[in-house]
Amino acid sequence: MQSPLPVRDGVNATRLRLPSEGPWETAMDYMMHRWGHIDPQGIEDRFDAGEIVGGDGLPLDRTTKLLDHTFIWYYRSLPPETRIPVELSILHQDDHLLVVDKPHFLPTTPGGTYIQESALVRLRNQLNLPDLIPMHRLDRMTAGILLLSTNPQTRGKYQVLFEKREVQKEYECVSAAEPAPGFPTVDFPVVVRNRMTKSRSYLLAEVIDGDPNAETRIVREETFDAGQHGQRALYRLEPHSGKTHQLRVHMASLGLGIVNDAFYPDLLDKAPDDYSLPLQLLARGISFRDPISGKPVRYQSALTLSGAPPKGLPAA
Repeated sequence: MQSPLPVRDGVNATRLRLPSEGPWETAMDYMMHRWGHIDPQGIEDRFDAGEIVGGDGLPLDRTTKLLDHTFIWYYRSLPPETRIPVELSILHQDDHLLVVDKPHFLPTTPGGTYIQESALVRLRNQLNLPDLIPMHRLDRMTAGILLLSTNPQTRGKYQVLFEKREVQKEYECVSAAEPAPGFPTVDFPVVVRNRMTKSRSYLLAEVIDGDPNAETRIVREETFDAGQHGQRALYRLEPHSGKTHQLRVHMASLGLGIVNDAFYPDLLDKAPDDYSLPLQLLARGISFRDPISGKPVRYQSALTLSGAPPKGLPAA
């Protein structure tokens, strides 16, 4: 549903669905019910200033009936955010696509406590591209290749590629060279298949019974001596689906939890981000046949994993 309000400061207006019934006579009554305990004066001021609008873009006032609108839009008041000390790198930009290297710790899209400090909002503001939209997402803790659409007119052509799984993605990660005690040895390459689900209200993705909906091919590229950490290995991961936390769950299911993963196999106590210990997972490359040019393209990350062996180092 198209917002009647433009992007402001890189952030979309918030859409609120009004209930079709209830004890509230006006739209403002309902907003007071939802958020009046937080900022009642702010809600009144927004209605008085005409900053809350309906689908036609016309402002509402204190007397607007609840049933006059199904959806209303407004701009949230954004709290100050501490800048995440990482930077985005632009790898490619044309009339249709923007390709960037997203660093660890930076979320792809606004959410929770991260609004201005998200890749999307930073890029919209930096490049003055309010229509910018990501074509896929990377976890906040995952770094690497991220594709964004710069052109609403051609966006659907790229969305179809992702929907039809005609986009090939390749990741790298660092983990132990051999599975943890209690797990069987693994004959690489291996394909992990299972059924995964992820609730918005719960941090972790879960493996459940049922037909598989998540699949990843895993290749052990090389092993190396990680000093006090013992033998580690660099793995290539080729997902054939895109479930939340899929790669992290699949590696942990083999007894090979990714280095610095605070979720899998064990959920660690919440702690401030330690920028010296990024999750050792990188979206290395993405390839597909470009729907505009008709030519095969591949975009590759220029980032490296801090825990991976330097190029040219002999394998253990």
